[in-house]
Amino acid sequence: MAMNKKNSGFTLIEVMIVVAIIGILAAIAYPSYAEHMRKSRRTDATASLSALAQRLERCYTQSFSYEDCLNETVASEQGFYTITVNAAKTTFTLSASPVSGGPQASDTKCTKFELTNTGKRTASGSASSQCWL
Repeated sequence: MAMNKKNSGFTLIEVMIVVAIIGILAAIAYPSYAEHMRKSRRTDATASLSALAQRLERCYTQSFSYEDCLNETVASEQGFYTITVNAAKTTFTLSASPVSGGPQASDTKCTKFELTNTGKRTASGSASSQCWL
């Protein structure tokens, strides 16, 4: 008497096909995700520079000098950038650079942000024209 035995489960080939598909999707998705995260962290630099500029302007209205307000290096609000304040009597320049060894250190598109007392916003990097967007 012959018994019909139905096999259930996955074959090795089926498992390998699924693993290959997952690997291909991960190879495509991860670089896109990493770039999106770098781009979203840039707002830490721009927001911190704008907040510091407002702080300097408020101080200037009281003492009529930027140099008495803040002239040092500080961390950005979320800690992804180091901000250098260069203040003189009637001018200031704020510069934000990624923290060395931090997650933004690999961002080659926007390597440095600057904001001056006149509101001029500049950036350096391979896509510097898109950094302040």
